Amino acid sequence: MRTKARSVFQGAEVAPAMPNEPAPQLEQPPALENWPRWGITHTQYSADNEPPRVVEQARGMLGRVPMLQNQHIMGWGVGNPEPSPGQFNLRDLNRRLKFMASSRAVPVITLCCAPDWMKGGQAGHTDWSKNHTVAPKREHFDDYAKLAARVARQYPTVKHYLVWNEFKGFWDPSTNRWDAEAYTELYNKVYTALKKVNKGIQIGGPYIPIESSSKGGPSELSGPWGTVDQRALDAVEYWLRNKKGADFVVVDGASMTNDRGNVPDDFAALGKFSAITTWLRQKSHDLPVWWAEWYVEPENSGWSEEKRTAVQAAALMEFAKSGVTSALYWNPQQRDRGACPGCLWAPKAGGEMPMAGLLSGFTRWFPAGVRVEQVATSDPKIKTLAQERQVVMVNTSDRPVSATVDGKRVTLKPYEIKWSGHGGA
Repeated sequence: MRTKARSVFQGAEVAPAMPNEPAPQLEQPPALENWPRWGITHTQYSADNEPPRVVEQARGMLGRVPMLQNQHIMGWGVGNPEPSPGQFNLRDLNRRLKFMASSRAVPVITLCCAPDWMKGGQAGHTDWSKNHTVAPKREHFDDYAKLAARVARQYPTVKHYLVWNEFKGFWDPSTNRWDAEAYTELYNKVYTALKKVNKGIQIGGPYIPIESSSKGGPSELSGPWGTVDQRALDAVEYWLRNKKGADFVVVDGASMTNDRGNVPDDFAALGKFSAITTWLRQKSHDLPVWWAEWYVEPENSGWSEEKRTAVQAAALMEFAKSGVTSALYWNPQQRDRGACPGCLWAPKAGGEMPMAGLLSGFTRWFPAGVRVEQVATSDPKIKTLAQERQVVMVNTSDRPVSATVDGKRVTLKPYEIKWSGHGGA
């Protein structure tokens, strides 16, 4: 599901000792009437790896409608933030945060991963082949909380933090389940440390992957799209019962099942996102729900960019309809020129790709809290989502479809996405 995107961690390096760089002067995030809901996560390669002309394009693309932009504190484009105890190296993180501020981001930070010395490794060294799969040792949970507080003091404009990533290192093979107890202990220490820096900081967890299979089994959540792994739901419930506090609940997952890909088909499988969101809202007593990552495309699918974007549009509709507060698109940018499926811009060459326009459109017209309306469509192959002034429709078929949508006759090409005024707009 995500192995290829994350296989960039290789080899080991001696982390350079260097003087601490002063905190950057970052512009305040734009004052927005509504929470933008949609955004991206910067990954191993992003705008700061591009030629100046492409950097400017990316800045304009991301900033034309301000959206959430998320960055991890170690890995995914930045180096080890604390190679040895008390020796900080936040230069890479500074660079990413500067770009985010320059592109009118509402900034988000994910607190992952941990320096090697917190995981039993050698101080001053970074083993990238392991860093994202190993959690800090319990005796270093306090050290990790101190690092989180150091990051929060470095970037006072950042008010939203996700704690850890996908329960990495918290799987217990001896019990064949997630170690929610250890994760929650780490989360609580980080939560306390961040709130001491600024009570206004918003913090969420558990950022666990919620997977499913096509086979039935003991689970409280299932549908035509499959059966959710109950062990993930159990871990979420443990965290909800034992957390010190939380401003939102965050998860990630894919529409695909682990054994059969998308069931019953590529579009109907997306109902899983709504079902999980509804479950989370019920179990958390209506905490805001964040999706830190989501995936819709089976490996080696052979999808065209048109189909890929159409399925993503239908996924965004599910998020909006089910009341998701925030959804962060895992941007799969690559280093070199060439095909870049699902990317926001063409690497090294520049030029906007379809997913960028889709995210901008949803950010503009479907921020959190906007009242979503259903509009009539004469053909179920056209999925729709509307708000007071705008309707978006997507053809889920590989053939042209003509239909009456919202009282207007439309023809959509295979997998076409179309925006139209609504309610007299």
